[in-house]
Amino acid sequence: MTDAVADSNPVFQIQRVYLKEASLEQPNSPAILLQQEQPSVDIQLGVEATPAADGVYEVCVSATVHTKIADKTVFLAECKQGGIFEIRNLPEDQMGPIMGIACPQIVYPYLRASMADLITRAGFPPVHLAEINFQAMYEQQQAGATAQ
Repeated sequence: MTDAVADSNPVFQIQRVYLKEASLEQPNSPAILLQQEQPSVDIQLGVEATPAADGVYEVCVSATVHTKIADKTVFLAECKQGGIFEIRNLPEDQMGPIMGIACPQIVYPYLRASMADLITRAGFPPVHLAEINFQAMYEQQQAGATAQ
C-alpha cells in the first residue's frame, strides 16, 4: 500500500478519555441533611465538540444533577467528561453524526461513573444517569436547528 492510499483511509481513534471538570455544592448542609422528605432531582445533559488540532477533536459530555427539598438545594453536582478523538478522511456529511452520536456514546459511560462516584463520596446515595439515545438527541437538535 502506498503512503498516498494509507493517508486517504478513514481514521477514527480514541486518543484519551478524561474528567475535565467536576464540582459539588451542598449550600444548605448540615441542616438540610436532617430533613426526612424525598428530594426532587433535576438532571441536565449537554454535548459539545471542538477542534483541538488538525484532525483531532475534543468531545465533552456534561451533566448537572440538582436535588432540592422544597426550594432549598440539597446538592448540586456537575461533571464534564472529555474525550480526544482523531478523525481524518471522513466525508463532511458524516462528521456531524460522528461528533454528535458516536463520540458522546463512547464518553458517556465514563461520565455516568464519575457522577455516581462524586455524589457517593459526598455522602449521598448514587444518582445513576439513565442511558441516553444520542442518535435521537442529535436528530432532535438537527430538527430544531432546521426549524430556526
